[in-house]
Amino acid sequence: MILGDFLKALSQMGDRRFWGVIAKGVGLAALLLAAIYAAFVTVLPYLVPDTITLPWIGTFSGVDALLGWASLGLMILLSIVLMVPVAAAFAGVFADDVADAVEARHYAYLSPAPQPSLGDSLVSSVNFLGLVIAVNAVALVVYLFSGPLAPLVFWAVNGYLLGREYFLSIATRRLGKDVARALRKRYSGRIWLAGALMAAPLSIPFVNLLIPVLGAATFTHMFHRLARLSA
Repeated sequence: MILGDFLKALSQMGDRRFWGVIAKGVGLAALLLAAIYAAFVTVLPYLVPDTITLPWIGTFSGVDALLGWASLGLMILLSIVLMVPVAAAFAGVFADDVADAVEARHYAYLSPAPQPSLGDSLVSSVNFLGLVIAVNAVALVVYLFSGPLAPLVFWAVNGYLLGREYFLSIATRRLGKDVARALRKRYSGRIWLAGALMAAPLSIPFVNLLIPVLGAATFTHMFHRLARLSA
């Protein structure tokens, strides 16, 4: 059944509203990561001296420049790990646009869902963004020591995060927070599995940029299916 939800979402990927959300999420994520790096590089000269003297070795110059280049490599690594989850967090602000597009095509018999305020959407996405960054920062250490199991850890962690965020976001539109949380808890295993399937393509360049919207669309179908089962 999860595969059916995914295939329905995939069949709608040509929708212009989907691509608008993708552009917004990726653009905002790139701006945030660039701003963080720019701030770090700006502050670095004030934190690290240009020269250091080591006992029995001597004086080295250009330390701040060396650390600047090293930080660029670290930023590229962090961008690979965080780009998609951060883009997903930003895309969450516009997840209602994806859900509206899906419901307009597949569930036209439903009345329009109440629209959350921009403030509520921003607060929810900022909270999710903080959670994503914190969890993935910790998981990054685990990835380094997981060897060949690192992809499985990545899929499990981000699968949980994606499943939790998108299902609650979609379900809350129709049911309210309390009922949405109860429904997620009831079907937590299925939702985690669906999130893990969404997280699996995150390691595929360019394809991973589609995941936030594809995930929101998939979970919209999944929500309506599970809501019918619970009725």
